[in-house]
Amino acid sequence: MTTAESASESSQAGKFDLGALLAERGAERYELHNRYLNPQLPRMLHTIGFDKVYERAEGAHFWDAEGNDHLDMLAGFGVMGLGRHHPVVRKALHDVLDLSLADLTRFDCQPLPGLLAERLLVHSPHLDRVFFGNSGTEAVEGALKFARYATGRPRVLYCDHAFHGLTTGALSVNGEPGFRDGFAPLLPDTAVPLGDLDALERELRKGDVAALIVEPIQGKGVHEAPPGYLRAAQDLLHRHKALLIADEVQTGLGRTGDFYAYQHEEGVEPDLVCVAKALSGGYVPVGATLGKEWIFRKVFSSMDRVLVHSASFGANAQAMAAGLAVLSVMEDEQIVAHVRRVGDLLRTRLAALTDRYELLADVRGRGLMIGIEFGRPRSLKLRSRWAMLQAARKGLFAQMVVVPLLQRHRILTQVSGDHLEVIKLIPPLIVDEGDVDRFVDAFTAVMDDAHEGGLIWDFGRTLVKQAVANR
Repeated sequence: MTTAESASESSQAGKFDLGALLAERGAERYELHNRYLNPQLPRMLHTIGFDKVYERAEGAHFWDAEGNDHLDMLAGFGVMGLGRHHPVVRKALHDVLDLSLADLTRFDCQPLPGLLAERLLVHSPHLDRVFFGNSGTEAVEGALKFARYATGRPRVLYCDHAFHGLTTGALSVNGEPGFRDGFAPLLPDTAVPLGDLDALERELRKGDVAALIVEPIQGKGVHEAPPGYLRAAQDLLHRHKALLIADEVQTGLGRTGDFYAYQHEEGVEPDLVCVAKALSGGYVPVGATLGKEWIFRKVFSSMDRVLVHSASFGANAQAMAAGLAVLSVMEDEQIVAHVRRVGDLLRTRLAALTDRYELLADVRGRGLMIGIEFGRPRSLKLRSRWAMLQAARKGLFAQMVVVPLLQRHRILTQVSGDHLEVIKLIPPLIVDEGDVDRFVDAFTAVMDDAHEGGLIWDFGRTLVKQAVANR
């Protein structure tokens, strides 16, 4: 770079100072959201006391404006697989910006997309090609389109309570009515119960099914496909000339203790696989649809169809660099084996509490995707309080646990879905034994309070009033 070019770049950069902007306007964050974005988000955060101001983050922790450390057991809904600001991913992004690549010309073939596809396919050797988009819902949209075109059939089956995204195609295979209401007409897709092979076969006999899309472990409620189901479903689908689509947007890239969750079951080889979230490194949105050679050859069958499915920002250099760095870290730091070990420890310690607490009904999941379910207690005093919450709105008790975990113990978690008494733990894959100790100790303290009739129930009454007011 010449002196003149350097001076010009410095002059241009000087016109915008992001740090100064945040210093000047950062305190307006909740007001800005309320005025210009979704107004229900700040309202909800204020109601449950989640209206924190977080200043910085690293790994599995972030710090609020007072300098207090918080443990992240949510990972940005699974996006922060390697935690926040992993140094290898940060360096890759600095590098790709400094290289000033001729990116997104659209009429050349840059090396980074091919390199990332090559690395991804190593982990699913029965698949052959990759399409890169910008998100999990785009990865799902691509799989739905590819399955319909490749089979020449219009209908896709999905499972009750599934979540595959919120764009129109993905919404058509969303098993939660609350997300679908008011957005009809959707595509003519059909729900079947997770694990019900008879229901699957009844639909396949109609001859118009292109595919079944399934999460090996459903994010909503953390329900795992029954043992043997994926393999049997795959065999049924292929017998009826339909495809199996594995949605690994949340479960993929090590989350469940294998690179992909479908790999827990021997012989399962989906025709299409959707990934996103953790592939981003927490920085640059990216989604990928992996598939078999014959499917891609059919969709992109001639030069006339070269752009029949594309994405303006798909395969951009920053996203590809982040993805390559993520896969490198996963290999170098043996992330999958770490997840298996720490996940087993966390799940075992939580499951041991089910005999201690009558409000704790079940602990389930794989790796670092764990569901904690609450249920109707035995004792009369607790049953009356439980009934009060259930009458107002199902899911309030789980919210009663999530709130003190954050407010008293500075641990961020989430309720696993609307009207569910389930907390879902999907922390960064790098959490360690010290983080497990911290969470279990905090969870035990909150459950002790709940069983002793402590302050948690005062907050419960506040939630009941709010639930009644919103009816």
